[in-house]
Amino acid sequence: MTSYDVTLERTDGPNRTLEVADDETVLDAAQRAGIRLPYDCRKGTCITCVGRLVGLEDGGSESETDETARPRDADAFTYRRTPRALTDGERADGYVLLCIAQPRTDCRIEVGPRVRAEVGDSPWS
Repeated sequence: MTSYDVTLERTDGPNRTLEVADDETVLDAAQRAGIRLPYDCRKGTCITCVGRLVGLEDGGSESETDETARPRDADAFTYRRTPRALTDGERADGYVLLCIAQPRTDCRIEVGPRVRAEVGDSPWS
């Protein structure tokens, strides 16, 4: 079984790196490690668990000057099901639903209230 290092970065710290199996979601790995992350539906239909991909193992990272350099969720994850709560634009901006996202590379994800506020309310609320 393959696993990946996924670092959860919080604005107010601390950052934590998890080992996530390729058949496991980031949320499940975080819970296994005793790390609390918000979640609700576990089906990708709300945005409670949203995070933002900020970097890939190969050095890809968010750039303030070049928006095309921002990694996409498709660069780092497969989903157990369609992430219905995110628009194509939000996915292109790197937003990831951690309850259904399974990593395919080592990566860094920003989590916390700021990321949640950037996305806004669930489209189903």
